Amino acid sequence: MDQTASQIQDNTSDDPTRPVELILGGNDFTTITETVSDIVLEKKTPKAWYIAIAVTASLTGMLFLMIGYLFITGVGVWGLNNPVSWGWAIVNFVFWVGIGHAGTLISAILFLLRQKWRTSINRFAEAMTIFAVICAGIFPGIHVGRVWVVYWLFPIPNYEAMWPNFRSPLLWDVFAVGTYATVSLLFWYTGMVPDLATLRDRAKGRLQQIIYGILAIGWRGSHRHWHRYEKAYLLLAGLATPLVLSVHSVVSFDFATAQLPGWHTTIFPPYFVAGAVFSGFAMVGTLLIPARKWFGLQDIITLHHLENMNKIILATGSMVGFAYATEFFIAWYGGNPNESFAFVNRAFGPYAWAYWTMVTCNVITPQLFWFKKIRVNLLAMWIMYIFVNIGMWFERFVITVSSLSRDFLPSSWAYFKPTTIDILTFVGSFGLFLTLVLLFIRFLPMIAMAEVKTVMTIADAHSGERRSVGDYHGDIPKTPEGGGDR
Repeated sequence: MDQTASQIQDNTSDDPTRPVELILGGNDFTTITETVSDIVLEKKTPKAWYIAIAVTASLTGMLFLMIGYLFITGVGVWGLNNPVSWGWAIVNFVFWVGIGHAGTLISAILFLLRQKWRTSINRFAEAMTIFAVICAGIFPGIHVGRVWVVYWLFPIPNYEAMWPNFRSPLLWDVFAVGTYATVSLLFWYTGMVPDLATLRDRAKGRLQQIIYGILAIGWRGSHRHWHRYEKAYLLLAGLATPLVLSVHSVVSFDFATAQLPGWHTTIFPPYFVAGAVFSGFAMVGTLLIPARKWFGLQDIITLHHLENMNKIILATGSMVGFAYATEFFIAWYGGNPNESFAFVNRAFGPYAWAYWTMVTCNVITPQLFWFKKIRVNLLAMWIMYIFVNIGMWFERFVITVSSLSRDFLPSSWAYFKPTTIDILTFVGSFGLFLTLVLLFIRFLPMIAMAEVKTVMTIADAHSGERRSVGDYHGDIPKTPEGGGDR
């Protein structure tokens, strides 16, 4: 059973100089290996997994069916009109790119800052990053209209007589998102190599041994291998860190470099980065809470890890709320009537329902994490993660659609309504995302075993001075979270 709030007291109440034990349940190196490896190799695939993959694969099929229908018929099947030429496709693109930011933040930046609590959740977050970027990359390609010339998006040399406009933020997106996807994929795979070798050595089936053997690229765990691995991992972490800031900054330039009221503002880059980390952590938590329960990982992914994530969500949610307020202040202070109208229209115009949904989910809801009882309550935090995901999608919708729908000329105003094709395409993207997540959980190690072992008590020469999250009141529960006696 999971720990209650009464078992988790503030660290400062006892001795703040003594670090928290990150792995519970009396685990050692062997039990960590067995717990994670058995999910992939030993345990029989549960029927629930087959049901889930059938549902998500069906949604994925629906996504590609809708894309095929779009290609045959044209973008008129969407709810686009004049002046709302950017609709759900761009909203979904920005949403999915934002989801992918938490993985790189957890893995790269927290690694460079030597935050040991990241080790239990970084592998899951990294995988989610790759899958979210895959979903994001679909939408710009299908939004261009003439999909048979989508290769014009790529920076092809001018001798092909295509003359790409390198001053266009849309072309910058190709560089930024492509670089981000490449580095994130390398970072994810490099971190998995020692664990893939573990699966290779423990696999009983010949096919499994061959596949994991190829993926492990000859890893033997020698001193030379570890030395090269740590250098490569550190280098990739250093490369990935600026990408957290640059990618969503470049995505924000799609809006910030325009002249449309509500878009051309210098606050967009930091505002979009904070929002991306905010939504990304919420999505990690949304998937992580059920996964840790279904696969018995409560001793490895503890409430301490989730509480730290909630603190980051609280911080970034406050930044997003501050950005909302700043936008209104600058619109008033700048004295531009068009700009002032754009923001008043957001709050009180025809899309007011979307704006206040955004504010409720993104500004008000995260403030509940100030209370420790909510930060360590699994059901409460999971519901709040769902609200944050909803709110961040509505944020992108409000920015994109509400600004376009009421342009400079009232004669050009039009109300955007999504069609069934819009809705089914978006739902289908979740199907693709969840299908990839389910395949990852089933066939690859979702916990970074090699990294988790480095932060365990038995790996510390001064382990006698450590305490666990369950020790804050002085009494050690018999079965903290997962079941093993401590």
